[in-house]
Amino acid sequence: MVDGFLVVDKAGGMTSHDVVAVGRKALGTRKVGHAGTLDPMATGILVLGFGNGTRLLQYITDGDKSYVASIVLGASTVTDDKEGEVLTSTEASKVVDSEIEKILKAMIGTIAQRPSSVSAVKVGGERAYDRVRAGETFELEARSVTISQLDILAIRHLAATTEVDIEVTCSAGTFIRAIARDLGDGLGVGGHLSALRRTRVAGFSEKDAVSFEDLKAQKFTALGLSDVARVTFTPRELSVDEVKELSFGRPLSENGNTVINAAMSPGNHLIALLKDEGGKAKPIAVFAAAN
Repeated sequence: MVDGFLVVDKAGGMTSHDVVAVGRKALGTRKVGHAGTLDPMATGILVLGFGNGTRLLQYITDGDKSYVASIVLGASTVTDDKEGEVLTSTEASKVVDSEIEKILKAMIGTIAQRPSSVSAVKVGGERAYDRVRAGETFELEARSVTISQLDILAIRHLAATTEVDIEVTCSAGTFIRAIARDLGDGLGVGGHLSALRRTRVAGFSEKDAVSFEDLKAQKFTALGLSDVARVTFTPRELSVDEVKELSFGRPLSENGNTVINAAMSPGNHLIALLKDEGGKAKPIAVFAAAN
């Protein structure tokens, strides 16, 4: 398969780029990218696109995502997760469950969230984490994110700390580490992320994933461009004449909606992505000639 997608269950201790590098070898192409970076400590869903599949990755990245995570209350770190240097340490075994529930509940909806300073967000053309590693100290500006689900799975009161397991569904750009940090700050005891697993990216879940070991051993079946386009966008079934119109660079009649449509040929090939503009459905990306 020349163009398509592969959903990988990333193991801990590796970067997203590490997975892409192995994917290039396994897929036999340099043209491989991913939808949404996962930190080295995190595990779970990483969507790889290859060939023309890379042209759809931005739309998959913009989709919502789901996670399960564990938070430790009683210590704040420079990275807002367990891999960073501890900044403060406070006895937190007796924090009140109802206060935890209240603070997390207030995060549901569209909120202003300040990203972690050691994130991939660019500041003055440089990644924030590079500036932190160079010795700078600063806070990133808050940004608008949407958290549609934030459920508490378990609360464990330990000798000096309290652990909270959560399940989150959120918009692109949401930092689960920031949820941990803000919960700890709200309780006055500090907090950081101790475990993170991404269980879904847009229309892709754990059931679609292959293990990293199977990726290395090339034991996988990739997903086709057309199948992924149908999951990611609202499909528009084209007639033969409409396929020809697009092949000539001509717009079609409007779709009558505000979403991007995947224009599919009668032979189930992705022809283009269409978006209404000026009373017409105009191609914003073209993938194939008439089929």
